Amino acid sequence: MRTLAVDCATEACSVALFEYDELIAGDHRLLGRGHAEHLVPMIAALPDKGRADRIALSLGPGSFTGVRIGLAAARALALAWHAEIFGYPTLALVAAIARLRFGPQPVSVAMPGGHGEWFVQDFAGDGLPEDDLHSLPPADAEKRARHDLIAGTQAEALVAQRGKGQAVPLWPDARHFLALPPALLSSTIAPLYGRAPDARLPGEPAR
Repeated sequence: MRTLAVDCATEACSVALFEYDELIAGDHRLLGRGHAEHLVPMIAALPDKGRADRIALSLGPGSFTGVRIGLAAARALALAWHAEIFGYPTLALVAAIARLRFGPQPVSVAMPGGHGEWFVQDFAGDGLPEDDLHSLPPADAEKRARHDLIAGTQAEALVAQRGKGQAVPLWPDARHFLALPPALLSSTIAPLYGRAPDARLPGEPAR
């Protein structure tokens, strides 16, 4: 049983191939842009061109473009390989990586959102979310994050702003997919944008 994990919802792009609970190979790159050009070659460079029985995909939140690119690639490969596909939340993977480093303790995750906002969410020591995902201005995000350990690419900024806590700058990395609690894997494959889209139909009110 092989699993291909794909995470390109943020500026980082990563892929990993697992045989049951063993990492066979993986790649992690900080791209900023260019996920569409890099993702498929990164998968093709894995053993057996990444072919797997299951595909695990980060559903976001993060970049609208990155989330859609990952979704399109995963769906196409699942169709071609007759593979099962399921998704997971990006912030949960960041929290899982923090727990690998610091042990099973509560952690708040802070990542960049749109229009200067931050995505924030609290996770318990077992890796499960303690509240809903929020996209907030920095001042509100600071109040929302409850734990001393802050992980994510906005961790240092959040800790500096509130003047306390331990910041752990982390990008999501598909090579640590197995650290996710199985309860967070979902067969519902829909983007988790974390905020309302900027574009609206004519006459549709802002949310």
